[in-house]
Amino acid sequence: MSKIPAALRQLVIQRAGDRCEYCGLSQAGQAATFHIDHITPVVAGGATTAENLALACVSCSLRKAARQTVEDPETGEIVPIFNPRQQVWKEHFGWDDVRVVGLTATGRATINALNMNRAIMLAIRAEEELLSRHPPP
Repeated sequence: MSKIPAALRQLVIQRAGDRCEYCGLSQAGQAATFHIDHITPVVAGGATTAENLALACVSCSLRKAARQTVEDPETGEIVPIFNPRQQVWKEHFGWDDVRVVGLTATGRATINALNMNRAIMLAIRAEEELLSRHPPP
């Protein structure tokens, strides 16, 4: 695993607004420290640079792992997993109350692969809504 310098780590956190760049969860109120995710994994030649790093909650980070492609559950098509440096979140995802909805094949596939709408996440988002931290800005 490659060491991420403190200044680069801080840049990634600030750029993300202290939120998971995959599911939108706020770091505020979470017990576990969010991960700095290599969008293109190191094992696939991904560099430890600002352009290849994203802030990810523990759940999204562990579920994404080294995957670069995922299957769209609607069509069965293999598509790239969402890339927060190259794609706009709101073009691929939306909100239906506390559920993340996929607007594209990449959105649907990423939601499915990262299991973004499992019961515990819906409960966390409902609590975040009460604390005015959901939905993300």
